Amino acid sequence: MINRIELLRLVEKDAKLTSDRIAVMLDSTVEEVEAELKVLCDEKVILGTKTEINWEKTDLESVVAMIEVRITPVRNKGYNHIASFISKYEKVKACYLMSGGFDLMIIYEDKNLKDVSSFVSDRIAPLDGVLSTTTHFVLKKYKDNGILFEDSSNDDRQAIIL
Repeated sequence: MINRIELLRLVEKDAKLTSDRIAVMLDSTVEEVEAELKVLCDEKVILGTKTEINWEKTDLESVVAMIEVRITPVRNKGYNHIASFISKYEKVKACYLMSGGFDLMIIYEDKNLKDVSSFVSDRIAPLDGVLSTTTHFVLKKYKDNGILFEDSSNDDRQAIIL
């Protein structure tokens, strides 16, 4: 019997692992691994695979914004109504219900600041129930999804000799 949690941790960390390699790591057979992966996909536990890319090292110019949204929940629908609507936009990378000073956190990516501004002012702010928004812009990624983007182990300090 395969330990589901260990299997999920392995494929979450490296989606390129082969069934052969996973079987060895879990002391199982390839057939058991593939059957369990299929069940996990069918049950929507595994929703997809993703490659983490450091876009700063490419020629693509983009802006990532974190948009805080305060809302009044819709009667009989709660927060889900507005969150579902916002989540359908392709450039919305994530949408979370939060505790604290705001209700929703939206991660949004677009070509430039003007396009982000237009999204907030034309698409989010006018929605019934939206009380306010606050937009923060990501200046640099150091770590995302558990992956370090820069190796900070280099010590760039200069020696001072007295």
